[in-house]
Amino acid sequence: MKKLALHWKIIIGMVLGIIFGFIMNSVNGQQFVTDWISPFGTIFINLLKLIAVPLILASLIKGISDLKDISKIRDMGLRTIAIYIGTTLVAIIIGLSIVNFVKPGTGMSEETLAKIEMKYENDAGVTDKLAKASAQKDAGPLQALVDIFPSNIFQAMGEAKMLQVIFFALFMGICLLLIPEKKAKPMIDIFDSLNEIIMKMVDLIMLFAPYAVFALMANVIIAFDDTEILLKLLQYALCVVGGLLLMIGFYLILIKVFTKKSPMWFLNKISPAQLLAFSTSSSAATLPVTMERVEEHLGVDKEVSGFVLPVGATVNMDGTSLYQGIAAVFIMQVIWPEGLTFTNQLVIILTALLASIGSAAVPSAGMVMLVIVLESIGFPAELLPIGLALIFAVDRPLDMCRTVVNVTGDATVSMMVAKSLDKLHDDPKPKEWDDNYNAVK
Repeated sequence: MKKLALHWKIIIGMVLGIIFGFIMNSVNGQQFVTDWISPFGTIFINLLKLIAVPLILASLIKGISDLKDISKIRDMGLRTIAIYIGTTLVAIIIGLSIVNFVKPGTGMSEETLAKIEMKYENDAGVTDKLAKASAQKDAGPLQALVDIFPSNIFQAMGEAKMLQVIFFALFMGICLLLIPEKKAKPMIDIFDSLNEIIMKMVDLIMLFAPYAVFALMANVIIAFDDTEILLKLLQYALCVVGGLLLMIGFYLILIKVFTKKSPMWFLNKISPAQLLAFSTSSSAATLPVTMERVEEHLGVDKEVSGFVLPVGATVNMDGTSLYQGIAAVFIMQVIWPEGLTFTNQLVIILTALLASIGSAAVPSAGMVMLVIVLESIGFPAELLPIGLALIFAVDRPLDMCRTVVNVTGDATVSMMVAKSLDKLHDDPKPKEWDDNYNAVK
C-alpha cells in the first residue's frame, strides 16, 4: 500500500465507502454510519478548510511580491479572467446544446412529478435555497462588488470569505512592491515560510485522505433511500454528467494545444484533487490540494498558481454553469414548456455567466443561482418550489461531479496562464511529507 499512488488509494477508499454504504442501507445501519463513520469525513473537510485561508493569504502575497513588476499583475489578471470567462461560455453552450438535443424533461409522468413535488417541495433544503436566492436578488445590483471589500480582514478570514481574503492579499502584495525592498523582505520571508508550512500540512492531511473519502462516500450513499425517483431522473442526470465529461474533454484539448503536455499525464497528476473534489463537493475545501498538485506535480510557478487558483476557486464555476443551463431548460421542459424560446435561452447564457462570477459569496451556490437564472427569464414564482423539488433528489451526486469540473478547469487555466508567461516548468519536483523527517526524528 505504501508504494501505491495516492489517487489509487483514494479510489479504493471511495469504492469501499460506496459498498459499505449500500450494505448499511440494506441492514438499516444508517444511524451507525452517521454516528461513527461520517464524523471522520467531517474532520478531514474541516482540516482542509482550516488551511485554505492562510494558504491563499501566504501564496498570493508571496506570488505578487515576487513578480517585482506591477504591470505583470495586470497582464496575469487580464489573461486569467479572459480565459475563465471563455471556458464558462463554452460550458453553458455545451449544457444548453445537450439538453435541447436529448430533451430529458419531455415524457415525465404526472404521477412521478406529483410524487417528487410531495416529497421535496417543503423540504428544508429547497426552502433554504429559495430564501437565499431571494436575499441575493434583493441585495442590489452592486452588492457583489461591495462584498469584495472587507471592513475587517480577521472577520473575513474567520468566515472564509474568499473574495475578501483575495482582495486583501492582492492589496498587501502590491503594497509590498511599492515600498523599498529592504523593508519588504522580512514580511515576504514570513509569508514564504508560512506557505511552505501550509504545503507541508497538505502533505500530512493527505495521508488521511483515503480513509476520509471512505467515510464521505458511505455518508453520501445512505442519504439516498428513494431509488424510484432517482431512476426517473436518471436521464436528466446523464445529460449533466455527459456535459461535464465533454467539458473535461475540452480542457484536455486546451492542455494539449496550448501547453503541449500529454492529457493523460495531466489527468494522472491532478487526479487526487479531482477525487477529493468529488468526495467533498467543495472547490474551496479542495483548494489546498489543488495548489499542491498544480505547483509540485504540474510544474506551475507559485507566482501564477498563487493568483490563478484562489481566484478560480471563487469565481470559476464551469461545471456549475453547465449544470445551471441543463437544469433550467429541464425544469421548463417539464412544467413550463411555453417558456422555451430562443430569447430566453440567450438570457440563460448571459445570466449563468454573470452568476458564475457573482456566486462566490453565496452558500450552496449552484441551486441558489439556478433560482436567479430562472427568475431572469420570467419563470412563474409559484412554480419555483416545484422546479427545485424536481431536481433536488439528484442534486448532491451532480454537485459532486460538477465540482470535479470546477477544479479541473482551475488547474487547466493555471497551466495555460503559466505557459503564456513562461512560468511552466518541465521538471516539477514533488515534495513528500517526510522529506525532512530524518533530520528531526
